[in-house]
Amino acid sequence: MTTRTTRSEKLDLRLTPEAKRVLAAAAAAERRSVGDYVLATALSRAEETLADRRSFGLDTERWQAFVSALDAPVRDMPRMRKLLNDPSIFSGNETA
Repeated sequence: MTTRTTRSEKLDLRLTPEAKRVLAAAAAAERRSVGDYVLATALSRAEETLADRRSFGLDTERWQAFVSALDAPVRDMPRMRKLLNDPSIFSGNETA
């Protein structure tokens, strides 16, 4: 048996007529209301966005490799140091 939660919060948004037509067409294709379609797809996308920011699971072997990498001494990487210290083409320091 599924537990149903009462929806008590409201979210308003403005959109173009074309965007509304596209959402309505997609909702109709899935035989849902526009509101249910928008909520389900927005929540799905939000979960994808947050998934790797919340937690990640590793088996014991991979966890040990991860911890070892974190605990390892810093390696000298001259090419990386040069890359990070050289002015960027976007920094505005170049002459035209």
